[in-house]
Amino acid sequence: MAVACFNFNPVLSPLVPAPPGRRGRTAFLRPRAASPGPVACGAVVGRGGWRLAAAAEPQAVQEQPARTEVSGETAAAGPSEASSKLVLVVGGTGGVGQLVVASLLSRNIKSRLLLRDPEKAESLFGKQDESVMQVYKGDTRNPSDLDLQIFEGVTHVICCTGTTAFPSKRWDGDNTPERVDWDGIRNLVSALPQTIKRLIFVSSIGVTKYNEIPWSIMNLFGVLKYKKMAEDFVRNSGIPFTIIRPGRLTDGPYTSYDLNTLLKATAGERRAVVIGKGDKLVGEVSRLVVAEACIQALDIESTEGQIYEINSVKGEGPGTDPEKWKELFSSAQST
Repeated sequence: MAVACFNFNPVLSPLVPAPPGRRGRTAFLRPRAASPGPVACGAVVGRGGWRLAAAAEPQAVQEQPARTEVSGETAAAGPSEASSKLVLVVGGTGGVGQLVVASLLSRNIKSRLLLRDPEKAESLFGKQDESVMQVYKGDTRNPSDLDLQIFEGVTHVICCTGTTAFPSKRWDGDNTPERVDWDGIRNLVSALPQTIKRLIFVSSIGVTKYNEIPWSIMNLFGVLKYKKMAEDFVRNSGIPFTIIRPGRLTDGPYTSYDLNTLLKATAGERRAVVIGKGDKLVGEVSRLVVAEACIQALDIESTEGQIYEINSVKGEGPGTDPEKWKELFSSAQST
C-alpha cells in the first residue's frame, strides 16, 4: 500500500453538526420547461455517505507549522485562474459539497451548482451574482433533466453526491444507493462533454472489498457495490478523472447554513492528512479535508487517472498550499 502523510491546516471555529435527519444528499428535479437556464442564487450541501470507523489510526510523519487562516474575503486563487475555470458542483448542498462551494467562492473560482432545490443555494450562500455562482435545477437520476445548457462552458466537475448505507428517511423519494450512487452517476457522466478537463468523483473506502467482513455489513443494501460500479463507469468514460475515497466522514454536516460561518470552520486537532492507494487505508477524515483535496486535485496534473484513499489525523496540515498537496498526492502514487 502506498501512503503519504502530511499535516493539514484547513482554511475553512468548529460548528454544530446537524442531527442525522438533516444530513443532506443531493437529489435533483426536472429543469423548468420554459427556461433551463441558471437560477440566480447560491448554495452548498454535501454527501451524506456512511464511513467505516477506523481500525487503527495512522500517524502523521511530518509536521508543518500552522498556516494563517484565510478569511472569506481572501482569494486563494488569482483573478486569472478564476476566469479560466467554471466548476460544476454536483451535490453542492451536502456535508462535503457545501464546503467545496464555500471554498470555491473564497478563491474567486466561478461555480455552477446542480440542485434539486435551488432555493437552498441562496439560504446557504447568500445572494451571489451569476458571474460568481450559477444554480441549475435538475435530478441526476433523471437523464432528461441533464440539459446540455447545464454543461455549457464547464471546465471542471466535482461530484460529491451520496445517500445513507442503510434504509432511512433519506431514502424517501427513491433516494436509494442504486438510484443515487449508480443511476445518478451513470446519467451524469454520460451527459458530460468530452471537453471536461477533470472530473473529481468522491466515492468511499472499502468499495473493492464489499464482499469481505466488515465491509459486507456496510454493503447489505449495496452502497459499496454501486459506488464501485460508478467508479468503473467514470474510469471508462474517457473523461480525465480523479477519484477520492474518504474514510468515515467527520466535522459536519453543519446546521449553521451561512457562508461566512462555513469559511471559519476547522478540523480541530485532526488536520494532518494521510493519503493511500490500493483501498487498504482504514480510518476517518474531516469533511474539510475531503473538500480541500477535491479542489486541489483539479489543478495537480499527477492526480489525473488516479484513485486515492484519504484520512485525517491529529497534527497540523498543508492548508491550501498547492505544493504541499502536490507532494502528498505524488508521494502516495510513487511509493
